[in-house]
Amino acid sequence: MTTTALVAGATGDLGHRIVRELLARDVRVRVLTRPGGGAASARFGDDPRVDVVTAGYDDHESLTAAVSGADVVVSAVSGTRPVIVDAQRALLAATVAAGVPRFIPSDYSADYRRITPGTNRNFDLRREFAAEVDAAPVRATSILTGMFAELLTGDAPMILSGRRLVLFWSSADQVLDFTTKDDVARVTALAVLDDGAPRVVEMAGDHLSARDVARIMTEVTGASHRVQWAGTAGTLSVMSRIGRLLSTDRDATFPAWQGMQYFVSMFSGEAQLRHVDDERYGVLDWTHVRDVLAAHVAATGGAGSGSGSGSA
Repeated sequence: MTTTALVAGATGDLGHRIVRELLARDVRVRVLTRPGGGAASARFGDDPRVDVVTAGYDDHESLTAAVSGADVVVSAVSGTRPVIVDAQRALLAATVAAGVPRFIPSDYSADYRRITPGTNRNFDLRREFAAEVDAAPVRATSILTGMFAELLTGDAPMILSGRRLVLFWSSADQVLDFTTKDDVARVTALAVLDDGAPRVVEMAGDHLSARDVARIMTEVTGASHRVQWAGTAGTLSVMSRIGRLLSTDRDATFPAWQGMQYFVSMFSGEAQLRHVDDERYGVLDWTHVRDVLAAHVAATGGAGSGSGSGSA
């Protein structure tokens, strides 16, 4: 029997990758779009394997009808409280009302369950919504895969290629988990097809330290890179709080201070994946951090996530 998955957030960066991986596995995909939105029809409208359905998150009846008949609801929405908590709460309620047996929330992150409350806003929101998922009469599976490996090439200023430095906080040997977006999407698709999937699936393409990243950068560039202590995770946490107070973009999904909070969670060790099962779905052909950095160096002539002398 063909599995039907409804995907919310399907036109986003990760969402469209999840749809692609589902289609590659002959899953029937239903894409949820808001009233008046044309992005989903433009991207998927010509594909006979994809049904585009319309419903607002504030319209429980329409949202319930949209998810009705699906075998699993996959959320890939991105945002802050109005999305991660409020919109997903409505999607979860519709999932339950329609009798859909399975729900995959929009986590796709490091392990937010053990972080100190207040040290990472986006993780706090995921943990808050997870409590509602746990209380709902539905079989849920969260996908925890660490940090998107692509962030090392730009949005996460850990590598300062111009200075041939890899920054770390507290310990250069703290294990960090990385997975490419395509591999996160693939794990998600495999979990969709896994009726026995547990509450949490922990998998990652790489488990590396800052020292490992410096070694990889040395190998792919041919120029010696070294690790550079940038302070403690505690100091960075204080800096992130100050940055948040002074910020004019507190409602942005990933402002600079949120990036600091993510590094606090990772370098403190609190967000490290501790129950990894990388072979749950067999031996996967992961795209590794080395592959991502080598491709970036080849494309940019060696320019990395930072070339100046500033710190994160």
